[in-house]
Amino acid sequence: MGVIHIDDIDDPRVDDFRDLSTADRRPDRPGGKGLVIAEGTVVVSRLLASRYPVRALLGVERRFAELADDLAGLDVPRYAASAETMADIVGFHLNRGVLAVADRPAPLTVFDVVEGAGTIAVLEGVGDHENLGALFRNAAALGVDGVLLGPGCSDPLYRRSVRVSMGHVLRVPFGHLADWPGGLDDLKARGFAVAAFTPRPGSIPLRDLRAHVPGRVALLFGAEGPGLTETALAAADHAVRIPMPAGVDSLNIATAAAVAFYELARAD
Repeated sequence: MGVIHIDDIDDPRVDDFRDLSTADRRPDRPGGKGLVIAEGTVVVSRLLASRYPVRALLGVERRFAELADDLAGLDVPRYAASAETMADIVGFHLNRGVLAVADRPAPLTVFDVVEGAGTIAVLEGVGDHENLGALFRNAAALGVDGVLLGPGCSDPLYRRSVRVSMGHVLRVPFGHLADWPGGLDDLKARGFAVAAFTPRPGSIPLRDLRAHVPGRVALLFGAEGPGLTETALAAADHAVRIPMPAGVDSLNIATAAAVAFYELARAD
């Protein structure tokens, strides 16, 4: 399908891209259209290579030229507009110059995520979209096989999470643990040891974790600030801490996860 030029900001063909900064009309809200939105050539390229069915693209023509190889053979509308027209449609100036929207496919089951996995991350209460996106980016970079979301976690497919993850949330398998904390017992039954991260005294230093857990491991992280609930900690097999100097007792969740992912990858 060729490029379609858009000059009218009220053209209904670009409604999927409209008012992205308006909270109650956002097309990426699960309660709304439930679309997935990718911004910039890198993230759009990863969306095009993912399992998410692309509906359309909107951008300046120069960005379509940069994506020519990714777009080859893809039969979806490509709406070209000036930067000014695009800003009026979207609701803000988009420096990255291109957007793509996709439908959400059927969610993965826990079995889909853990089958064949050696290391997974399990999250409780991670409600910050940027932290969640950064964690997915770290998971992709450091060899984590999947992510499972417990209660209180934000939507990984929210536009900000997709952007901060650099599109890796579209590549790292994720699913939801509907039963909490009972779902952790299901992971144990599948051969995972559950390692809960907490700064509390008596926890195993991270560098020693592999001595206790030589096989499959589920790394359990809580929200920045409150950390894991007592219920989640009680359901874990091990409590693990990242050694830090006196007076420092916490890290940003995405940073803490990156340290843990790196140490596990190094130990393997």
